[in-house]
Amino acid sequence: MRLGFGVLRLSPRQFWGMTARELAAAALAVYGTPVAALGADGLALLMRAFPDDEQDEE
Repeated sequence: MRLGFGVLRLSPRQFWGMTARELAAAALAVYGTPVAALGADGLALLMRAFPDDEQDEE
């Protein structure tokens, strides 16, 4: 509802008349393709690039 009324400025009639696919397409147009969550490989790369400094733990 926040997307439909607030972002797209749809009337209640327009919003409730949309299908789920139409709303999803509108969200994609506004926000772009969602970014996938960081996986184990990505986390491992970050941990190698930015290792914890053991001196900071004292």
